[in-house]
Amino acid sequence: MFPFTIEQLKELQHQDEEIKNIIDNIQNYTEYFIEDNMLMKKSFPPVPVIPKGRIRSDIIKIYHDTPANGAHFGRNKTIQKIQQRYFWPNMISDIRHYVKSCLPCLQNNPIRQKPPGALKPIKPPEGIWQLLTMDFHGPITPTTKHGNKYIISLTDVLSKFVIAKAVRDCTASTAARFLTEEVILKYGTPKCILTDNGTHFTAAMMTELFKKIGITHLYSTPYHPMTNGQIERFNATMDAKIATLSNDKRTDWDEQLPFVTFNYNTSIHTTTGQIPFELIYGRSPILPFDQQQPLVTLSHDSEHKSKLNQYLSTLTEQAKIKILKQQRQYKERYDQHRTNPNHKVGDLVLIKILTMRNKFDARFEGPFRIIKKISTKTFIVQHVKIPTLIKQVTSDVMLSITQRRCI
Repeated sequence: MFPFTIEQLKELQHQDEEIKNIIDNIQNYTEYFIEDNMLMKKSFPPVPVIPKGRIRSDIIKIYHDTPANGAHFGRNKTIQKIQQRYFWPNMISDIRHYVKSCLPCLQNNPIRQKPPGALKPIKPPEGIWQLLTMDFHGPITPTTKHGNKYIISLTDVLSKFVIAKAVRDCTASTAARFLTEEVILKYGTPKCILTDNGTHFTAAMMTELFKKIGITHLYSTPYHPMTNGQIERFNATMDAKIATLSNDKRTDWDEQLPFVTFNYNTSIHTTTGQIPFELIYGRSPILPFDQQQPLVTLSHDSEHKSKLNQYLSTLTEQAKIKILKQQRQYKERYDQHRTNPNHKVGDLVLIKILTMRNKFDARFEGPFRIIKKISTKTFIVQHVKIPTLIKQVTSDVMLSITQRRCI
């Protein structure tokens, strides 16, 4: 239930001395106007002015804490949502202070650290639904009361729109069913999908499915989650928000996943500067607690289709420009003071162990010899003492024998 109505908001405005003074002398204030006896702030779109008192904290709480409207997303996303709907002086400062001191966020948000290795960004696609990334996340502990312990997700690289579903396993049949039922039958067939080399994506069933429906299947290299040229933080973000919204035992995280995905899709994405929902559907999202006009008018615009196409074309072009700019800036920061070793066929290297069980485990295995160079960063290596042990790896996890040092 919404904590206040439009009529209550008007009443609270007239009880606030500062707002009442503006209303009584509206001719002296160019940034405000009165509509239906309510003080509004001139902006795009115009928004009501919120008086002092508990109503301000209630609004912040709704658009930060509640599952449908906030899902405990960060400061910038919360500010963006509230700015589009309300105004009061020092609003941004109030929101920052609230989010910064939110205990569930402090308890569950991940601490981000720079991953190793230089980036090689992929140019953003020309349009929506042309290049998508798909992966499994998990196993997640605890298993939900419905038996789910994985999340399979698909992200459109240009719009950043995410489709996610909680599933019981990470098999090829589950991936194929998700792609068919949750993606193709609801949004249409994507042109190209990028996955890792997991067996669930390399299985004959997936290969046959991609071939049958005409999707180009690309593989990213193992050990290297940044093939698309930027760090996709949806999984880490998703974990934190799901944990914040879930019950004490975390056994209902699959019920919170749709809320988190919806809020991710209806918030401005830092990389594109656009709302993924708007890039996909061509309209701004209306959230459950948004105040809407009681009257609905029906009209026919003969040029609606051409206007919508032009609007979406403008949004996608802006998104591409922003992605390229963000990639350049991020690559400069990310690659700064990092070595980019030039490995050659025949070199001896050690390979980083990514599944350490405790802090006393060895951090590297080998030695391996490079037997093939696939790309600038990707190599095939063969164990010197176990010739049958052959791996495809990237330079991020390789350490030249000559680079070894005692620390």
